[in-house]
Amino acid sequence: MSIFTPEQLQEAHKRSIFHQQEILSSSICGCFYCLSNFAPNEIVEWVDSEDPRGMTALCPKCAIDSVIGSSSGFPVDDKELLNRMRKFYF
Repeated sequence: MSIFTPEQLQEAHKRSIFHQQEILSSSICGCFYCLSNFAPNEIVEWVDSEDPRGMTALCPKCAIDSVIGSSSGFPVDDKELLNRMRKFYF
């Protein structure tokens, strides 16, 4: 069982916005709202198109902007991470 500190959860959360390039270079993504895992190519909706920092993915399962990609360095296929983030942010 992994333990994630509040600081780690905050760092992971920072990787859930303005992250289009990171998401597209990931092998798998995770949503910390609906707790789903999916391939980056399943993402069809992006927001923040006018922001110079990059676009933000919407989860293809629940349409919430709570997506993190594996290229972030966080274990997005770890249900404990996604569960902890959901409890921390929702």
